[in-house]
Amino acid sequence: MTSPNPHAIDTDTLSGMKPLRKVVYSIGSNLGDRLGHLQGAVDALGDTPDVIVVDVSSVYETEPVGGSEDSPEYLNIVLVAETTLEPRTLLERALAIEDAYGRDRSAGHWAPRTLDVDLILVGTAQLDQPDLKLPHPLAAERGFVLVPWAEIDGRGVLPGVGTVADLVAEVDTSGVKLREDLTIESD
Repeated sequence: MTSPNPHAIDTDTLSGMKPLRKVVYSIGSNLGDRLGHLQGAVDALGDTPDVIVVDVSSVYETEPVGGSEDSPEYLNIVLVAETTLEPRTLLERALAIEDAYGRDRSAGHWAPRTLDVDLILVGTAQLDQPDLKLPHPLAAERGFVLVPWAEIDGRGVLPGVGTVADLVAEVDTSGVKLREDLTIESD
């Protein structure tokens, strides 16, 4: 325990209690009501038991990564929360939210989508499973993740990679544009 308080409680030792961990989601949409889909994802994550939304970035319009050249631009945000939930549960919730907004997975990996909810990190967890890799293996290369994340959590750390502030300085952010005219409401 690193607390200078001699009366601090290490929650790992208490029966049934789990420590709060930071969770970071990158949320994007490039089909349909893009802003409405982002708002719906924020609302759904905020309604998730044991997930406490801490902050939501501004809205950014971004060029699509991968896929065809005629893909529409994305609206992207980053949401930072605290949770006691396990990474698998957080991934399942993200997938359920995507499904609720009509995400079509049959169109291919880089295809346009109504909603994309990517789990970027859960505390310091490092996982390498076929369907769940943490931290997200491409987050350090993506301006559309790093720019909004740096806005709300510049001191954040991508475990095993570096600080968000350092990483954003190393990537191409020319295709990431702040949309001051668009806002997301969060409680």
